[in-house]
Amino acid sequence: MPASSPRRLAPLITGASLVLLAGCGGSSDSGSDTAAGQSPVSASAVAVVASTNVYGDIVKQIGGGKVDITSIISDPDQDPHSYEANTQNQLALSKAKVVVENGGGYDDFIDRMLKSSDNSSAEVINAVKVSGKTAPAGGELNEHVWYDFPTTAKLADRIAAALTKADPDDAATFTKNAGAFKAKLKPLEAKEARIKAGHGGEPIAITEPVPLYLTEASGLVNKTPEEFSEAIEEGDDVSPRTLQETLALFTDKKVQALVYNDQTSGPQTEKVEQAAKTAGIPVVPVTETLPEGKDYIGWMTANVDALASALGK
Repeated sequence: MPASSPRRLAPLITGASLVLLAGCGGSSDSGSDTAAGQSPVSASAVAVVASTNVYGDIVKQIGGGKVDITSIISDPDQDPHSYEANTQNQLALSKAKVVVENGGGYDDFIDRMLKSSDNSSAEVINAVKVSGKTAPAGGELNEHVWYDFPTTAKLADRIAAALTKADPDDAATFTKNAGAFKAKLKPLEAKEARIKAGHGGEPIAITEPVPLYLTEASGLVNKTPEEFSEAIEEGDDVSPRTLQETLALFTDKKVQALVYNDQTSGPQTEKVEQAAKTAGIPVVPVTETLPEGKDYIGWMTANVDALASALGK
């Protein structure tokens, strides 16, 4: 896999942000609002802060009504990399018993805000550390570990352990729910295996490294020039030569699909998307945060199914 530099969640903590009242609107999504089909949050619920609603949902699947979750990034239309922090987030972190972050440079603002909130007792779960993944020799880590199902299974166990530490009386519930969540990951891994059996070695293109753990587990080979995906991830301009090399993947029909980060598109990625559509090459949109109305399992099921459908022509 070509290495690419991580594009990070970068909060802009401005003077105006810091004087916001804690009750002002932001990007937080509190788990205290009971979702359809889920148990109401108990008065003694464990306070949890997640950097994105992806991790917030996983915590919810394991904690149920025993957790009160704040997901700092929750808007699917928002570019996570231009996130603006506010005092509501700071307040939530100051009260959190458990904090779930991605790590790997993706959401460093969590550590900075947690330190300034003077909450040293919170149990911090770093998904990249849980994954055990490291940067390849001479390259950089692909930090988008929530697209890796074995990592998500490990994370479920780690979350259950942290919730048990905060609420020992409900340990059996957390362990049972983590087991149920992990069981739902198995069909997703089976779908990846079926894609690999039928399409292993086939070339694809991407706009950013977001989905690479999924595509690699499916046996697909990324042919995108490293300079293109790295520039897009960093928010930099792509050189004309690199852009032409990337567009040629579609005009010359060298790839079977384009996996497109729909959440951080721009003029150059839109040119790539149009080139794919003009050439009749399927486009598979993905996002970095959980779409509205989806849970993690439903979201990832849709992603894998869309990839399989694109390759099944």
